Amino acid sequence: MAEESQFQLVTFQLGAELYGVDIMMVNEIVRVKEIRPIPNAPSYVEGIFNLRSEIIPIINLHKRFHLQKPADLEDDEYAGGFVILQIDGSKIGVIIDRVARVVSVKPEDIQPPPQMITGIGAEYIHGVIRQEEGYLIVLDARRLFSPKELQNLSNL
Repeated sequence: MAEESQFQLVTFQLGAELYGVDIMMVNEIVRVKEIRPIPNAPSYVEGIFNLRSEIIPIINLHKRFHLQKPADLEDDEYAGGFVILQIDGSKIGVIIDRVARVVSVKPEDIQPPPQMITGIGAEYIHGVIRQEEGYLIVLDARRLFSPKELQNLSNL
C-alpha cells in the first residue's frame, strides 16, 4: 500500500538549486537544439524550436525568475537541454542547466516551502523535500504559467 502512494519527480538543476517536477507533466527531455527567436515575445521566451514537426515555445526560467546560471557547466555532459512539459494540452520547453535524475517520493515527504526560497516565488512551488545536501524544490508546473500566458505561448 505504501508504494502506491509514491510518485516520481524528474529533477534538474536551475541556477544553484535542485528542482523537481511531477514525471506525469514531463513529455520528454531533449538536448539543446537550435532555438529560433520570436520578435516581440516576452523577455523570458527564448524562442521556438521544431521537435519532430511540432513547434514548441522555449521558456528561460533564469530570465523569468532572475536566476544566475552556474559557472561550472562547461565540461558537464549532462549540462543544458530542455524539459518538455505538457501543461493543459500545450507543450512548453523549459531550459534547464543540468538534468539530475528521476526520484520516487512520498506525498508526506513534501513540506510546505519556507517563507523565502531563493529565486522562484512561493506561488510556483508545490513544496520542498529535505535532502542531505539541501532542498529539492518541487515545482507546480501548472502554476508556472497563467492560463493567459499558456494561451499566448500556444499562439506563438
